[in-house]
Amino acid sequence: MHYASQLYRGLLNGMAVVAALTLVWLMVAVVLSVLMRNFGLQPWSWLFVSTEYGMFYLTLLGAPWLVREKGHVHIELLTAALPPTMLQVVSRLVALLCVLACAVLAWKGFDLVMTHIERGSTDTRGGYFIPRWILTSAYPICFGLMAIEFFRFVVGRDLLHSGQAGIAE
Repeated sequence: MHYASQLYRGLLNGMAVVAALTLVWLMVAVVLSVLMRNFGLQPWSWLFVSTEYGMFYLTLLGAPWLVREKGHVHIELLTAALPPTMLQVVSRLVALLCVLACAVLAWKGFDLVMTHIERGSTDTRGGYFIPRWILTSAYPICFGLMAIEFFRFVVGRDLLHSGQAGIAE
C-alpha cells in the first residue's frame, strides 16, 4: 500500500511538473510569436495551436495537485466564523459536494472521449489533424483524480478549510 501511495503521489507531482513546464513553454511561445510579428514574419501555425492546447492542459494537469496542496481559491470568511464542530461538518460537506461535481465531470469527460473515439473526430487547426480524444482525454483523468483528492478531505483527518481567514496570505 505504501508503494501505491508513493506511485500515486508521484503521478500527481509529475502532472504538476508537466503543467509547470507547459507554463514555461507558453511564455516562450508568446514571446517568440511577438518577436516574429515585430520582425514582419508570420509565426508558425503550430506555435499558436500549442499555446491553445497548452493553456487547456496546464489547467487540468495542475488541478489535482493543487487540490492536494489546498492551493485552490476559496473564501474563508464563513468558515473562520464557525465553531470547530460546525467547521468539521461544513468543510466535509463542501468537500463531498466537490467530489460529486468532479465525479460527474469525470464521467461526462469519459463519455466525451468515447464519443470522439467512436466517431473518429479530429480537430483541425493550422493544418494539423489531431484526434479529439487525445485533446479531451485529460477530462476524465484529471477530474477523476480531483474527486479522489477531495474525497481525502471527506474521510481523512485533514480538513479542506483551515478555519482561519487569511492564513494562506
